[in-house]
Amino acid sequence: MGSRAADGSGSEQPPEEALGEESRRLTREQLFTVAATASINFSSMICFSILGPFFPSEAEKKGASNTVVGLIFGCFALVNFLVALILGNYLTHIGAKFMFVAGMFVSGCGTILFGMLDKVPSGPTFIGLCFLVRAVDAVGFAAAMTASFSILAKAFPNNIATVLGCLEIFTGLGLVLGPPLGGFLYQSFGYEVPFITLGCIVLVLVPVNMCILPKYDSIPSKGSFWKLILLPKVLLLCLTIFSLSACLGFLDPTMSLFILKKFKLPAGYVGLVFLGLALSYSLSSPLLGLLSDKLPYLRKWLLVSGGLMTALCFFMLGPAPVLHIESQLWMFVLVLVLIGFSLGMSAIPVFPEILHCAYENGFEEGLSLLGLVSGLFSAMWSLGAFAGPTLGGFLNEKLGFEWASAIQGGWALLSGLATGIFYITEATRRSSSLQNPPGNNEERSHLMGSET
Repeated sequence: MGSRAADGSGSEQPPEEALGEESRRLTREQLFTVAATASINFSSMICFSILGPFFPSEAEKKGASNTVVGLIFGCFALVNFLVALILGNYLTHIGAKFMFVAGMFVSGCGTILFGMLDKVPSGPTFIGLCFLVRAVDAVGFAAAMTASFSILAKAFPNNIATVLGCLEIFTGLGLVLGPPLGGFLYQSFGYEVPFITLGCIVLVLVPVNMCILPKYDSIPSKGSFWKLILLPKVLLLCLTIFSLSACLGFLDPTMSLFILKKFKLPAGYVGLVFLGLALSYSLSSPLLGLLSDKLPYLRKWLLVSGGLMTALCFFMLGPAPVLHIESQLWMFVLVLVLIGFSLGMSAIPVFPEILHCAYENGFEEGLSLLGLVSGLFSAMWSLGAFAGPTLGGFLNEKLGFEWASAIQGGWALLSGLATGIFYITEATRRSSSLQNPPGNNEERSHLMGSET
């Protein structure tokens, strides 16, 4: 733990010696860090996605409309947004490891409590407790995920996109297993069993991670959250995060109802349709992360093309009524596969791009900056996850799934076009500055003065 990357101290070492020491002394810690963060990626996503196949229809039986179901999904994200903003600023004061394990504990308890809500009377009582329990779960989820991003970036400073991409396998695995497992347990044992089973698994992982997760300490830096978020490039990247999350969150309260009504599938099979998106996302993420680290200049094009491709896919998901194409199950699954890939194209390069932008603008390297960036990432993702299901539930109720999905794709279209325009403008400005260096005009006026 003597290297700068390990303890956040200011001691200087020769690059080769530091790298050699890091590779010898931190290998075990890095492995434990990957194991711990993989556990939160997997468990949080499986707990989140388990609701998809059966909760919207169950909530309707309890007197909740499509709009209210969307708000219940969105409540989780809104609280997550607020908590992530706060915790990102105070990560070094609270401690990344404590925030991580405490967040897992709260999330596990919230998942179990959500499984008890079928005993609650229908109507306002049920709806109110759904909001309350989801808010509690969101606090734990935000704490654990914010801490995990910071810990990973601290442990793998030179290849964070590759590591994030590889860990998205576990995120995708949670998304893959959640819907079919939730649908099967719900169909076989009722409402309570899926939540109680997964909540207990999360609680078992808490003491495991307390033992294996290394402790990363750091001194607070002078970096300002508002200074970071007001950078033009960071603002555009925040729009990208928001748009991707909004598109993904839109599917939670709407897609299962559409599949049930359109294709007449039972609840147990609805979860299998979710596999197309989750598998393509998890399998493509490691490759996209490797490309992002090895070829950093590709990040901008991944961001732009991923946003535009996501917009096109959401237009085809219904499909949009203006296309006059009859929706078929095979086509629906194929579009979900493409959505999973396009989301990975945009989501994986965002974190290293924000970090790179922060370094370019004079932010100090360290756990404090990583806390700011991870808090910002989690907050923007959560804000999109609030807007997506909330607006999606309303549009689905008023216009139907076909129009709602097409309109939802507008977020991705907006971010893709805005990011593309920004990068083109930036490249044009740089090329013009290279052709006309600042010193040229001064030198020219000096020569003209000497000639006269």
